[in-house]
Amino acid sequence: MKKISLSQMKAKQKGAVLEISGGLGLQNKFMSMGIYKGREITKISHIGLRGPVAIKVGRSVLVLGHGVANKVVVETHD
Repeated sequence: MKKISLSQMKAKQKGAVLEISGGLGLQNKFMSMGIYKGREITKISHIGLRGPVAIKVGRSVLVLGHGVANKVVVETHD
């Protein structure tokens, strides 16, 4: 297992959220979307080098901007 940002994950790779490096506003926004420390997420895909990142959290599919996805650190299950 290794620690990487959400944008560095490969498509269809699973991982658990370790930390969110952002202000309280960003952390609250992630919490309202169901993304919090210890939560299992799956990266579905990303578009281009710095395009949006699609993830699956629970039964929801979310699309995050590349910069925001970089602020989420996950521990991957290889």
